Amino acid sequence: MQIQTCHSITTQTLPHPWTPRNIYHRTHRHRVQPLKSAATAPPSLKAQKSHSMPPEKVEVFKSLESWASQWVLPLLKPVEQCWQPQGFLPDSSLSFEEFTDQVKVLRERTKELPDEYFVVLVGDMVTEDALPTYQTMINNLDGVRDESGTSPSPWAVWTRAWTAEENRHGDLLRTYLYLSGRVDMPMIEKTVQYLIATGMDPRTENNPYLGFVYTSFQERATFVAHGNTARLAKEGGDPVLARLCGTIAADEKRHEKAYSRIVEKLLEVDPTGAMVAIGDMMEKKITMPAHLMYDGEDPKLFEHYSAVAQRLGVYTANDYADILEFLIGRWRLEKLEGLTAEGKRAQDFVCGLAPRIRKLQERAEERARKMKPQRVKFSWIFNKELLL
Repeated sequence: MQIQTCHSITTQTLPHPWTPRNIYHRTHRHRVQPLKSAATAPPSLKAQKSHSMPPEKVEVFKSLESWASQWVLPLLKPVEQCWQPQGFLPDSSLSFEEFTDQVKVLRERTKELPDEYFVVLVGDMVTEDALPTYQTMINNLDGVRDESGTSPSPWAVWTRAWTAEENRHGDLLRTYLYLSGRVDMPMIEKTVQYLIATGMDPRTENNPYLGFVYTSFQERATFVAHGNTARLAKEGGDPVLARLCGTIAADEKRHEKAYSRIVEKLLEVDPTGAMVAIGDMMEKKITMPAHLMYDGEDPKLFEHYSAVAQRLGVYTANDYADILEFLIGRWRLEKLEGLTAEGKRAQDFVCGLAPRIRKLQERAEERARKMKPQRVKFSWIFNKELLL
């Protein structure tokens, strides 16, 4: 696969691993200035490249359709076997008194959770609620898109059903946060609207090689993050919220397995193409899908939310390195053979990256300890200030 990569790296440390491209910066020949509008968040998009997969590579995905039906689609769950948001929420079909009693119990459980926790939970919910953007991104990948909206292709079937499963996550978190009374719902709703209108920039270039590397990493990251919010909810005295977050995490882990399995198959049928794609995405840095979030007030909202997540241990630079090491092991990248010189360079780069990330983070943490703490207001929690 003809993807140009630059293995001469410049390192830049910024506050948090979710901050867009905070370790590696890559330049492209062609730069497109984004259109400005009232609905566009302040973060600017830099280089954008499209359709980087050679047309003949489309045949790779066509040849894998029967394999996808056998090994990817079974990782979906039938609707009748899936959990639904109502199973975790007060039952609105009850009498008014019984329903309000259940809401009171929910509020009692959440009242001891700190404001920092709700900032992270809102950030997770906003990320999940921007689902239309993610389905659009996957449907823009050459060779696997849903050409008709109801295509029987296993790639299209997977994307629609994956979207349907993911849709429950935002619905559940949104309703739970609404009933808790701990957050400013109008500001959260504005944030979601801004984010969907702005979109995302995963730098996957309409290329399914890059796209499935991205989703493999990103699903693992959300599994880790939701798992940690579950742990903190349990420690904070809300076992229902803990079970809720843990259930979402289990979905993310199953989805990660599917996307990782696709990349594993690509490494088998096209080792150099897949290895170069992994190197390309890791060089550009995996950015979280909501990195362009904005609430209409804070142009650095994602950076600030990420700093809170880092401090609480919900998602850290070490988690990023852990995920990379996990995928290297799952895909057996260190033992991959039959690569071209380009593929071997990508292999060496990726397999040596995690220790470098940890060292960079250690230096960033050392610098942060010497800096004066910063107080930031979050509109999501009624403009209360948090110390970052």
